[in-house]
Amino acid sequence: MTAPPTTTLDLCPIGNCQVSGLIDRGGGLVWGCVPKVDGDPVFCSLLGGEQQDRGVWRFELVGQVAVRQSYVRNTPILVTRLEAADGSAVEITDFCPRFERSGRMYRPVAYVRTVRPVAGAPRLKVTLSLARNYGAETAPTVRGTNHVRFLGAEEGLRLSTDAPVGHVLEGRPYRVESDQHFFLGPDEPFSGNLRAETRAMEEQTRKYWQLWVRGLATPLEWQDEVIRCAITLKLCQHEETGAIVAALTTSIPEARNSERNWDYRYCWIRDSYYTVQALNRLGALDVLEKYLGFLRNVVDAASDGDIQPLYSVMGEGRLDEAIAEHLPGYRGMGPVRVGNAAYLQRQYDCYGQIVLPSAHAFFDRRLLRMSDELDFARLELVGDVAWAMHDKPDAGLWEFRTRTEVHTYSAMMCWAACDRLANIAERLGKAERQALWSERARTIRQTIESRAWVDDEDGGHYKASFESDYIDASLLQLAEVRYIAPDDVRFQATLHAVERELRRGEHMLRYAAEDDFGSPETAFNVCTFWLIEALHLARRDDEARELFKRMLGHATASGLLSEDMDFETGELWGNFPQTYSLVGVINCAVLLSKSWNTIR
Repeated sequence: MTAPPTTTLDLCPIGNCQVSGLIDRGGGLVWGCVPKVDGDPVFCSLLGGEQQDRGVWRFELVGQVAVRQSYVRNTPILVTRLEAADGSAVEITDFCPRFERSGRMYRPVAYVRTVRPVAGAPRLKVTLSLARNYGAETAPTVRGTNHVRFLGAEEGLRLSTDAPVGHVLEGRPYRVESDQHFFLGPDEPFSGNLRAETRAMEEQTRKYWQLWVRGLATPLEWQDEVIRCAITLKLCQHEETGAIVAALTTSIPEARNSERNWDYRYCWIRDSYYTVQALNRLGALDVLEKYLGFLRNVVDAASDGDIQPLYSVMGEGRLDEAIAEHLPGYRGMGPVRVGNAAYLQRQYDCYGQIVLPSAHAFFDRRLLRMSDELDFARLELVGDVAWAMHDKPDAGLWEFRTRTEVHTYSAMMCWAACDRLANIAERLGKAERQALWSERARTIRQTIESRAWVDDEDGGHYKASFESDYIDASLLQLAEVRYIAPDDVRFQATLHAVERELRRGEHMLRYAAEDDFGSPETAFNVCTFWLIEALHLARRDDEARELFKRMLGHATASGLLSEDMDFETGELWGNFPQTYSLVGVINCAVLLSKSWNTIR
């Protein structure tokens, strides 16, 4: 048998907006949580260090020499072809069922894998070991004639299969002479003919995703990249509540042995705003509509408009941070964290990031549910807090754990909250409220201009906080949220300052100053995309296109990116797939692509 592939982030996501999984280049299911994305990782070998035989589901051929992978076009259905030295081969099809049935979306806690012999007489070894309690132990099994029960920590799972159960459990190689079907789902008897049902699930899942993609308004150029990122962003939404997670994983280090390991399986208000903004550019309004429902519940539950930076996908606010002691970590680089203490922080940019996507629902007549005056009244509570906190210190978007300042980005987002509330008030014919919010927006702008701008011999620049004269990449967003025109001399001067201080060749740091863990060691991918957007707005399109193409060259074989990148080697680090980074791909492709009119 060949050794398992070296652990990397060259992974392929599958999912159905209830559960998800990451499959490595060898076809192994190495990460997957149940019953939802922030649940217990029954597949956790991605964070198992050298222990790769627990929390994994792998198929291998005897004498295996090659592996090829690709998605079924415009779907998250993955096909992995394993080839052996004797010419034999199998194809593995992986997906999580998702399609409409009986008037509602069928999206079970389930993984479906089909093995098809396509050449010769392949001999297959199956390694199937589920973990529980974050890798603390192997899930006990109860064997049946055509099924295996796995007793999990949160809920049990059952494998129904027409493969030889004994060979599967014992990891004994056997000849594959016909298609074999594996349905790992709820701990209940499988209803119907396994072969017919799983094939029908595959076909219906394919149709669902291809029809969803058909409704996207993609740019002319980079269509495959945009479609793959859009599908993956949708997989990051928990459909039951509309919450959108920042990534599907926890604790992939931001840099080698940095201990910058965080649990990203939660819904950050900030990250979700950027996600729906990007998908709106493609016309994927279903994601926006579900997310706005999540926001309405968050606002309703908040006391006096006080909003946390992040929540669980079910809207739970308490996300106590702990260490999963039994998981060594990605390549053994722990710790593995569960929960995220950032929920205790004050990050005042989130108020703007609630108002900005919510404002869309007052104007877009395509939506099934447009917002009304009652929604505006609730949203004004959020705006009141933005107004009250626009010049107060917070942890900022980079979530500093040991210091607070008045961050320019947070103040800018508070300005955006007031500015958009004025727009909504005008739309609703509320002249007095429009005047109030316009005046508040003007006052915040005056505060930013007086406290965040600094003159120097290089033409001056906005600084990252009111108290300290340092630069961060979030200043590039000043033009994106329409706080300042891209041709304004102050934005141009700030763009030059950001490039001078933070650009490392084709990459961008989020900041260069030391933080709680020392100096940053890797580039933050979304910041590079922010630079590309800023270059476009500054009419430096040739440079922007070249930089964008280089960034796409760093994507995995599946066309995706993680949070961070080593700016010397190009190696990916940080949680995967990172919504921020995928948003960057979509936004830049839309901005830089040639028009469809050029081919019509």
